[in-house]
Amino acid sequence: MTATTKPHDIVVRRIPFAFDERIDPVWNPAKPEWSHMVNGASLTMPYLEPFLIRTAREAMAQVEDPGLKEDIRGFIAQEGQHYQNHRRYNELLKAKGYPELADVEAEMEADFARIQEKPLRWRVAYTAGFETMTMGITEWLITNRRDLFGGADPAVTSFVLWHMVEETEHKTVAFDLYKALYDDYWPRVWGIVCGSLHVMKYSRKAYVLMLKKDGRWRDWRSRLRTMRMGAAFLINVGRLLVGSMRPGHHPDRVSDPDWVRQWTEAYAGLPAQHIPLLDTADPDIPARFA
Repeated sequence: MTATTKPHDIVVRRIPFAFDERIDPVWNPAKPEWSHMVNGASLTMPYLEPFLIRTAREAMAQVEDPGLKEDIRGFIAQEGQHYQNHRRYNELLKAKGYPELADVEAEMEADFARIQEKPLRWRVAYTAGFETMTMGITEWLITNRRDLFGGADPAVTSFVLWHMVEETEHKTVAFDLYKALYDDYWPRVWGIVCGSLHVMKYSRKAYVLMLKKDGRWRDWRSRLRTMRMGAAFLINVGRLLVGSMRPGHHPDRVSDPDWVRQWTEAYAGLPAQHIPLLDTADPDIPARFA
């Protein structure tokens, strides 16, 4: 890193997603297992993302590059908006029949408090590793949005894909922060493995709980659909994770789906704090808003 680093265009959008109390936690009726897999991932965000924010803020004190500092501030602001919206959605999930999710939350709260005490080098590597996984998730969700979100609840779909768009905007920040402070290869690889598996563990614990509560976990057909969806996730996201372990990897070299650019351009024309709701009835789910 040099003092001439050009900051990325990280836009902080304060979008107050409104989740109707009548919303069904199975927000994609055609894919109940997938609905709960996303719900499980959502449950982790109010514990994961504050950890990432605290780590980035602490590490920024050692950064001299003003461009990177500006990127870190954008990263922190976007992640703050994400977890606040996820927290509102998660409260609705618990109120709509899954109060046992609070037990998973308590376990995550204790675990993230524990790893917050680890050395800063370890935490920055974890942060860079998890942010690497989000690039693979973004590409998979957007490329396959017709199959994953077609006919689904527009509010949840729009919420999830907004989050992914912003993950794309700040995809380089954690990597550049790790490279600026440490730039050790093997700890970075370990961060990819550890950051990904740690969050996947709690996400799975949450969605299995919800599937059991629905009575689906013992249904072999539902279990098979869950396994297939999990395999699709691992194949698509794992491919990018493996590629990111190359010594010369940099997130800037990973192409973004064109739909991300379309979304940002469409949102730029909206009034402030407008909720960007996508049309999931349109087979293509275009990047335009109601």
